[in-house]
Amino acid sequence: MKLLPKNYKRIVVKVGSSLMSAEKGRLDTALIREITHQVAGLVKEGREVVLVSSGAIAMGMSILNLESRPKELSQLQAAAAIGQHELMDLYRRFFKDENLTCAQVLLTWEDFDNRKRYLNAKNTLSTLLKLKSVPVINENDTVSTDEIRFGDNDRLSALVATLANADLLVILSDVDGLLDRDKTVVRVVEKITLQIKALACPTKGRTCVGGMVTKIEAAGIATNSGIPCVIANGRRRDIITSCAKEAQVCGTLFLPKDIYLAARKRWIAFGTKTKGKITVDQGAKRALLDNKSLLSVGVTAVSGSFASGSTVSVIDQEKNEFARGKVSLSSEQLEKVKGERTEKEVIHRDNIVIL
Repeated sequence: MKLLPKNYKRIVVKVGSSLMSAEKGRLDTALIREITHQVAGLVKEGREVVLVSSGAIAMGMSILNLESRPKELSQLQAAAAIGQHELMDLYRRFFKDENLTCAQVLLTWEDFDNRKRYLNAKNTLSTLLKLKSVPVINENDTVSTDEIRFGDNDRLSALVATLANADLLVILSDVDGLLDRDKTVVRVVEKITLQIKALACPTKGRTCVGGMVTKIEAAGIATNSGIPCVIANGRRRDIITSCAKEAQVCGTLFLPKDIYLAARKRWIAFGTKTKGKITVDQGAKRALLDNKSLLSVGVTAVSGSFASGSTVSVIDQEKNEFARGKVSLSSEQLEKVKGERTEKEVIHRDNIVIL
């Protein structure tokens, strides 16, 4: 097993709703205070910490005395609107007790999908960390629609880790890590295989929409970006402090890939939302795997409606997605030239990511 450094400088910590909920769905303020205390300790050591915190909808549900998570989007947005400022008030007060400031950052898919907004968010986080203020990030549930929702904060935390060029991603939950068939914690995952994915199962929690499935997906984004990821129990004593000093022993550690995607290709692969699909023949697939551009002659089918510059999935004849890229043609233009023997570039090789 490769050895990882023990002096992580920049750390992203994700705190889930299932962890933060106490009796009757109310947020566990004592736990939030403890998390704040650990984060403050790391900041005072000279480290930089970004918090990705769920809890707005759960807080709103508690205030509204709702017994179950609303299913209608408008009700979710209302619960988030009521709960988000209450959640941030807790963080503000607890960080103030530690003589630190925190900053609310609310994001949607659009903030990642648009390159200019993506870079603006990156610069904002960098500036906040230089000011020794703790960014507290959540999805902007109040305005998010189905088309621009992340779906869960596990994925958001991984995207934030890549955005911030983090050294470590810590996903805190109410479990000790990924469990094997014998219910024993898997300590180290060197590669996310089908067997590893099979160990995960979706959750049916009262307030959360994630689960081990989404945590493994988040770990995949992080490790493909060269960032180690730990899934650990947030109720374990001094867990954040321990992860920052020796991630190998805190839960399940997912090791980063030795060869990982560069910043812009990470953005294409994970930070943008696909707008359609392009099916290619075997010859085109081989060319793409050999780091060549996709030409119109290799395209056999087009699905979805997309504009030039959109991110699309590239799939083979067996319907497997093996690449993503930024197209130079709209779906309408591509329909007219697909399969034609021209030198028309559909996706330039610099804009393709092999998954």
